[in-house]
Amino acid sequence: MEQLAGGAELERYARQLKLLGEDGQQALKEATVMVAGIGGLGGTAALYLAAAGVGRLILAHEGIILPPDLNRQILMDSGSLGMERISTAAAQLKRLNPHVEIEGYNARIEYERAKPWVENADIVIDARYDFPERYALNRLCVDTSTPMVEAAMYGFEISLTTILPGQTPCLECLYPDVQPQWEPFGFPVLGATSGIAGCLAALEAVKWITGVGTTYAGVMHRFSSLDFACYSVTITRNPNCACCGEGGKP
Repeated sequence: MEQLAGGAELERYARQLKLLGEDGQQALKEATVMVAGIGGLGGTAALYLAAAGVGRLILAHEGIILPPDLNRQILMDSGSLGMERISTAAAQLKRLNPHVEIEGYNARIEYERAKPWVENADIVIDARYDFPERYALNRLCVDTSTPMVEAAMYGFEISLTTILPGQTPCLECLYPDVQPQWEPFGFPVLGATSGIAGCLAALEAVKWITGVGTTYAGVMHRFSSLDFACYSVTITRNPNCACCGEGGKP
């Protein structure tokens, strides 16, 4: 068990220790969080998880940094255009908090490739931009019984729920269509909206790790960043779900 590094770390986290306590901070130190996708949403989540003192982050995102990324992907900057996204993000996070271990993969989410990443995580944040990867990650979390924060945004709208395999609905319970109409790179996004979604996702992970507060497990929360309207609804598992229900079992 890796302990907090004495005065240096206690001083770094002094303001949040009043909320989480030393036991909560130690739980963060011992935790591993996988963030699938480090764009506007996932990058913000990773930033605040690192700042909060999560001991280990596993990051996955393919490709290089392009100009249209810069309106929202706050781990990237103009000087890094054309560079690999994942290594740039890892370097930024290490500069923010050298106490955090960063494990990065320049790759999309595919079941076999991503399985060891999910198995090594205590909780996963799904911040991918397309449904095929979201479905693959959802199935991995169900198969490995790994909790997953499901966070998404489109335009000014944000949705958030925490999936506890075997207890709450999984992603396929909520969206059973395996081939939805989706524009992976064409959907509209404002950086501040994706940042709010990322902060909510990070907060969900912190709450689950520390046991402080109540997560959105079994609840779908919707928020409009345009007029701040929001609502939450209770969601239930689909017993015939192709992933987590009886219909998904051989």
